[in-house]
Amino acid sequence: MSGADAAPPDRDPGLQPERTRLAWRRTTLSATVVAVLAAKTALHGGATAVSVLAAALCCALWLVFLRIAHGRIGTLAAAHRPRALTPAHAAAAALCTLALAVCGAFLVF
Repeated sequence: MSGADAAPPDRDPGLQPERTRLAWRRTTLSATVVAVLAAKTALHGGATAVSVLAAALCCALWLVFLRIAHGRIGTLAAAHRPRALTPAHAAAAALCTLALAVCGAFLVF
C-alpha cells in the first residue's frame, strides 16, 4: 500500500480550545490597552467634551467586548467539545473591535 492510499488520520483537536482561550485573552488585553490609551489621550492636555465622550464610548465598547470574551472563554473552559460561537456573538465582537479602533483613531487625530 502506498502513502497516497492511506486514509488521513482523524483530526486530533489537541490543545485547540486552550489556544482559542488564549487568543480571546490576548484580544481582550489589546482592547484594554486601547481603552486605557483612549482615556489617557482624552484627559491629556485639556479634556474637551468630545474627547471625553469618545473615551467613554471606548470604555463602554471595551466592557461589551469583555463580556463577550469572558463568556466565550468560560464556554471553552467548561466543555470538552465546546459549542460553536454564534454568529450574533461573533458579529458583536467584530463590531466592538471595529468601533473601538474608530474611537481610538478619532482621539488620536
